[in-house]
Amino acid sequence: MSELPQPILEALDGPIAAAVRWAGAISRQLRRFDVSVSGKTSGNANTDALTLADLTVQELLISALRDVDPGFRNYRMEAEESTGDLHLFADQAELTISLDPIDGTKQFRDRTGDGYGVLLHLRDELNVVYSLAFLPEMGEYGTWVHAYGQTIKCGPDDPGRPAGEVIAALPAVDSATRPHSKKIYLIGFQQRDLERAQAVSEAGLEGYAPDDMPGSIYPLMATGDFGGSLIHTPNVYDFPLSLHIARILGGDAVWVDSGRPVDFRESWLDDRADMLRLPGIVACAVNRDDLQTLVDLARDWNPIRYAE
Repeated sequence: MSELPQPILEALDGPIAAAVRWAGAISRQLRRFDVSVSGKTSGNANTDALTLADLTVQELLISALRDVDPGFRNYRMEAEESTGDLHLFADQAELTISLDPIDGTKQFRDRTGDGYGVLLHLRDELNVVYSLAFLPEMGEYGTWVHAYGQTIKCGPDDPGRPAGEVIAALPAVDSATRPHSKKIYLIGFQQRDLERAQAVSEAGLEGYAPDDMPGSIYPLMATGDFGGSLIHTPNVYDFPLSLHIARILGGDAVWVDSGRPVDFRESWLDDRADMLRLPGIVACAVNRDDLQTLVDLARDWNPIRYAE
């Protein structure tokens, strides 16, 4: 697994974390208005939701990464939207920076909950190296999820202190005392999300379709309220945070057709949603027995996302 140079790690945990917090504040304010825009036509409401907040937040984060440390420009950039000086980052590099400016955009746009967030991660071809998520409306001042090395932190923000100082002070998740949850998040199965969630429940776990999710999967998974996810052709901007959390806690993310651990050497461009995705169906879980249950269940399901 790649290790981050100390100046890059310090920048991520300091000024970049501050920029992520600012991005959360901007999204919280923009959510009060009708900021929907068109542009995605996959036919799935969760995928096609796009707002001015997505574009604005990405512009802010790309600018921060561009300016805070020139070392960031030596990495590849994969961002969900097209805004920002993406051309200033490397075309080829060992590490990739990935951004999801507003994860959970449908919930954000429809004002139906607090499960949206600003996501950033760095990865190489095989593993996620660094993850940061900020949920602006989860809790009084927002909630952080931070993962690096063998440590995951999750907890409330405190706007009275610098973002990096807050993250540094958060307690690490203890895998020995973290609860074992059988709740599994499902998404990407198009009109069959609910049906597939029911199949997971019938297999002895507890399947949750997108409309039934009580919040963002990342803090829920970090703290043990959820055990993992089952995702059809996950995109490369948000799913890797779940993979990162699972692996640090002793689990994994695998392709159900082969059981092979997920890597990032192969992806495909979903033209309908205008985003990069991993192929096939991916199971992700902290508990290895639950992971095998998901693999056995979904092994023969259709791996083609748009199977008209």
